[in-house]
Amino acid sequence: MIGYGPESSHFVIELTYNYGVKSYELGNDFGGVTIASAEIVDRATRHGYPVVAGAGHSVLTSPDGYKFFIVNEATGEADPVRKVMLNVTDLERSVKYWHETLQMKQVVKGADSAELTYGGFVLKLAKIEGALDRAKAYGRIAFAVPFEVQPKIDEIIKAAGGTILTPLISLDTPGKATVRVIILADPDDHEICFVDEEGFSQLSQVDPESNGQLDKYIQKDPFQDK
Repeated sequence: MIGYGPESSHFVIELTYNYGVKSYELGNDFGGVTIASAEIVDRATRHGYPVVAGAGHSVLTSPDGYKFFIVNEATGEADPVRKVMLNVTDLERSVKYWHETLQMKQVVKGADSAELTYGGFVLKLAKIEGALDRAKAYGRIAFAVPFEVQPKIDEIIKAAGGTILTPLISLDTPGKATVRVIILADPDDHEICFVDEEGFSQLSQVDPESNGQLDKYIQKDPFQDK
């Protein structure tokens, strides 16, 4: 899990690595992440990553093909992650689901995109033409909610005839807190996880040794070029 601060107050990204896998087939489901920073573009350029100028932002592409839109702004102590973009095939249908069913606040809506939020980062839904292809590199987005809210989400989705991929279930992590999750799918099959805030806040404590451990196991990985 990587981010610009604790998961309790910052958007974080979970990176999953499978030993021996050299590449993943990307689909067109995930649009990218918008980050505000006055330093990222300079760092990317120094390290040889391609930077493409866009309208009001720079576009970086990760080694795995994911897009990052960099806005040249300093953020101070605030979370630099501004937006996460998902592509959808029917904007009206998707806005109805996220706004009316999942009760996200609608920030702005245009002909081809809409932005919604629970507070903090903004979820951007962008309409694409043609079919949505999730290919083999898809993931899910997750939100923490109070424990008592999860059953209400279950009731709302069932009443709306929505899709529940994983009904309410408690997940144990040896030596750590137990968390309860419910996983949904929106009309385009984007996966959405709601995890209980109480358990998750304990499970997601910052590990001061994490950077060192990550470097250690990267060096030990027999499938990586040294």
